[in-house]
Amino acid sequence: MRLISRILAVSLFLMFCSGQVLAKNKLKAGFIYVGPIGDYGWSHAHDVGRKYAHDKLPWLESVFIESVAESDSTRIIDRFVQEEKVDVVFTTSFGYMNDTIKAGMKYPDTHFMHCSGFKQSKNVGTYFADLYQMYYLNGLMAGALTKSNKIGYVAAFPIPELIRHIDAYALGIRAVNPKAEVHVRWIYAWYGPDKAKEAAEALIAEGVDVLAFTEDTPAVIEVGQEHTEKGKQIYTFSHYSPMQAYGVDSVVSGQLVDWGIMYVKILKSLKDGTWNNKDMWWLAAEDAAILGGTFDEIINKKFIPDLKAVKVNTPDLGKQSVYDLVVKRYDQMKQGVEVFDPFVGPIYDNQGNLKIKKGARASKGDLLSIMYYVDGVVGSIPK
Repeated sequence: MRLISRILAVSLFLMFCSGQVLAKNKLKAGFIYVGPIGDYGWSHAHDVGRKYAHDKLPWLESVFIESVAESDSTRIIDRFVQEEKVDVVFTTSFGYMNDTIKAGMKYPDTHFMHCSGFKQSKNVGTYFADLYQMYYLNGLMAGALTKSNKIGYVAAFPIPELIRHIDAYALGIRAVNPKAEVHVRWIYAWYGPDKAKEAAEALIAEGVDVLAFTEDTPAVIEVGQEHTEKGKQIYTFSHYSPMQAYGVDSVVSGQLVDWGIMYVKILKSLKDGTWNNKDMWWLAAEDAAILGGTFDEIINKKFIPDLKAVKVNTPDLGKQSVYDLVVKRYDQMKQGVEVFDPFVGPIYDNQGNLKIKKGARASKGDLLSIMYYVDGVVGSIPK
């Protein structure tokens, strides 16, 4: 009996130890989304990235909560750490930044990764797949296609990220069409399809024939498609997710993001103990920022002939079609910001003040804090 008892005891001990090893071989992540994962925009793209990480990392466990107001992020972080026992929390909205920093101090044994912010600490890192390069490329196409020289932009909140994208878009537009202007409508909502639709309609009523946006639904594209089907061509550019299906006759291109490759990189580094980069800011060169309204084509085939018909002259590439210019600039961006970047001076704000000197390239810090409209954007930034 004693021998049997000892065998059982050893077996139980080995099972327990095996369970402990297994537990250490797992990593649990919590994701906090500002909008619903069905928004087909920002939150949707992040959740696609989470699922991609699951496919690539068999040891990964994850939980997520969607539609978390920025004012409510602390409660959800506490829940993830205290109840869900996560190893890392991903807070995926700019407005979660300060609460994420506080949580890092409160829970020193938990990792935190904040998306789009600029504050880091010992256990809080930041990451972002920035799309300003893609907005510049979209701007090249918008400037070539507009007939009215009035181009609209529907924007969520006046924060540096959006100003950076609006400015890059305007720089692209002005590079091929110095007469065109960008008109911005702020809707103060990340997920606001009704507000976005209303803003798009108002801009079209004012004579705009091209629309871009930073808002997490395809509402602007749907408005563009409706007007196009009625005989008034409205060109649109999709945002974050492949939205071309919502505007097959309207969407020219857009910007897409691959959060999945970033999540795999971060999670693998955390698990194997090699994480030492407190800030990941990936662009076209890292394949995080992607041009297109779908993942299958960078430009809607419907509009390629029109883009090939417009010729422009650039100091470094000479005279060519806007289509060829977009393709070449995209290739340059993939080689790195040293090869080509939209924010190289001289760049002036819309009040005529020189902001970036001739030949100088804006630093990452400059771009992360930018709060001025460049020449070509109408109006002023709301306070």
